[in-house]
Amino acid sequence: MADNRLEITLSGVRLDNPVIPASGTFGFGQEMAEAYDINCLGSLSFKGTTREARYGNPLPRIAECGSYGMINAVGLQNPGVEKVIEHELPELRRIFRKPIVANISGFSIEDYQYACALLDKEEQVEILEVNISCPNVHNGGMAFGTSPEAAAEVTRAVKAVTTKPVYMKLSPNVTDIVAIAKACEEAGADGLCLINTMLGMRIDIRRKKPIIANRYGGYSGPGIFPIALRMVNQVARATKLPIIGCGGVGTAEDVVEMMMAGATAVEVGAANLVNPTACKDIIDALPRVLDEIGVERLEDIIGVVNKD
Repeated sequence: MADNRLEITLSGVRLDNPVIPASGTFGFGQEMAEAYDINCLGSLSFKGTTREARYGNPLPRIAECGSYGMINAVGLQNPGVEKVIEHELPELRRIFRKPIVANISGFSIEDYQYACALLDKEEQVEILEVNISCPNVHNGGMAFGTSPEAAAEVTRAVKAVTTKPVYMKLSPNVTDIVAIAKACEEAGADGLCLINTMLGMRIDIRRKKPIIANRYGGYSGPGIFPIALRMVNQVARATKLPIIGCGGVGTAEDVVEMMMAGATAVEVGAANLVNPTACKDIIDALPRVLDEIGVERLEDIIGVVNKD
């Protein structure tokens, strides 16, 4: 049974708890549903979807970074938005009864508009998460998220063809993430998600070559948590938009930290690849953590460190 102390509201969408598997780490839910009842989740951000089908980047795509995390350069492999609507969403509806976050990427303004307009019509999709921050594809994704002007242009374009809340997913690979967040806010974004992965690299010293075929990839895992926390806090202090905090979250305590920094909900990414039940374990542990810190409801801690 859901613990109502964990409930939060994200742009009018009520969630049983703030824990959301991050896009790209949970597929479309089917595989994880074999490990546990995924209806314990607050929501689910499904695999990043583009206008056309994508095979992704060449292999190898993954490099381990010990206990600090991993680097991936999957490259937005997905069947394309129409196949997602035709096949993946109906399959997901069979096993998941809660609101869904649709993660959408593009290589042009028209790409973003096309995919967002289609997914906006899907009943179970309640939030559109627009990814302008993917660090491992060429000529798209992060290119829109490194400039306030470009980020604002995508935001306005998507808002013009949608009715549901639009959350812009921001890149940490920038000089000033606050400037980009504020540009999205001024362009009409309903919320923000941050951070996406950081650009990283590993080298095979025996082969004397990069481990990843793409040379660079997105670094995620526990090593980026303090950076993500700092950026969430900076953006929370500078804007009035609700934030989905993401980056290195692996425990219930991390979720509480993210929310204290200013996040309303929290995405869990790389931890799912290490432990398939990571999200469930975090949700199960949250009531205990609330008791330990003397907090009645999770909503009471959102941005608590900013009240000075």
